[in-house]
Amino acid sequence: MDLPDTDLLDTDLCTLGRAIADRDLDPVELTQAYLDRAATHPLADRIYARMMPERALAEAAGASDRARHGVRRGLLDGVPVSWKDLFDTAGTATEAGSALLAGRIPTRDAEMVRRAQAAGLVALGKTHMSELAFSGLGLNPVTATPPSLHDPLSVSGGSSSGAATSVAFGLAPGAIGSDTGGSVRIPAAWNDLVGLKTTAGRLSLKGTVPLAASFDTVGPLTKTVADAAELFAILDGTPAPDLAATTLQGRRFLILDTVVFDDIRAAPLSGFDAAITKLRDAGAQIERAAVPAVAEAMELSAILFSTEAYGEWKDVIEAAPDKMFPRILERFRSGGDFSGADYVAAWRKLARLRDAYLTQTAGYDAVLLPTAPNLPPNAQRLLDDAEYYVTENLLTLRNTRVANLMGLAALTLPTGVPSTGILLQTPPRTEAQLLRLGAACEAALA
Repeated sequence: MDLPDTDLLDTDLCTLGRAIADRDLDPVELTQAYLDRAATHPLADRIYARMMPERALAEAAGASDRARHGVRRGLLDGVPVSWKDLFDTAGTATEAGSALLAGRIPTRDAEMVRRAQAAGLVALGKTHMSELAFSGLGLNPVTATPPSLHDPLSVSGGSSSGAATSVAFGLAPGAIGSDTGGSVRIPAAWNDLVGLKTTAGRLSLKGTVPLAASFDTVGPLTKTVADAAELFAILDGTPAPDLAATTLQGRRFLILDTVVFDDIRAAPLSGFDAAITKLRDAGAQIERAAVPAVAEAMELSAILFSTEAYGEWKDVIEAAPDKMFPRILERFRSGGDFSGADYVAAWRKLARLRDAYLTQTAGYDAVLLPTAPNLPPNAQRLLDDAEYYVTENLLTLRNTRVANLMGLAALTLPTGVPSTGILLQTPPRTEAQLLRLGAACEAALA
């Protein structure tokens, strides 16, 4: 067969999987084509921290043999994906975007990498990310700053910055990232992708470099909801949810009217409003309401996220603080401002607020909000202006942080306005329901 052409390399995971199943596409040739594109792409070094060609081609060869003998392991057997550089890969450096971990070479794969390999996914390489995953911007002067899809001078969103751009720029058909406060959903939204934040504790973090393990989650970044559903199923070890015959008729949604529209910029608001109109036209019933528990939970963010992150990394950081980007260093060290009593009290209060949120939103199929209230900021201005960096980083993560604080599942979809997303939130461990709703919304937004 002919080597896959450019259009095929820009297509979605499920289409590639079906082409392999139909024997119209060979996994080895497909994988080599992605490796070749990465070798010549002018932005690849800003997206991939390192490629894994030997491993990728070996995994693709196994998938090719299985396809030839009719024993494929699933729809995505033989399809390549990229991995955020905080998932351990045996024999290949995993450095989490930090000079503190330079040369760190794991001896075992992360649990999620093992599950993906068992399903036949091909590991293309490790993608750049925000330093130790502690920023929603994607700016990383220590290693590399991936570019925004629509403006190479702007950041791509973080911390799964390279994960998103590997898909957006056609250097991988799908990616696996992580989300602690928005790190899958922000780069997905800013690069017109689908991003799934799973429930904390749903997918294994074993072999994953931590930020704040109480909030850390694993999730896919893809071109379609169907792709996200297939990757989620592989990582979760469960059947993919059935997305057929999904509809918005009779579905009830609540627009969250607390905090998330404060200081929102014109383009994100326009994208959100346009998306809401399309959902209503497709039969969805949509209301607006304030949810006071959200505002109270936001006040706990600094205590909960920063304290746990600094507790995790304090000894490593303080042994060589000069190796860190000062803005990230400052953010980690802010976690030392709180006492153990403050931290415990904050968790107890958050538990009560989570109950209040779930009680107030129980009558709705999902809660809706703009994924990010701003657009990708200029990278150089972020470097030059410390105050701008802090305000934009906090604003960037504000809306997505709601789902992390409340322990929810969440899915961002492109609105049609570049670099803007609409975010759907559902209760904990309802990923299958969320993905079905997402498929119906995706169809309406198309």
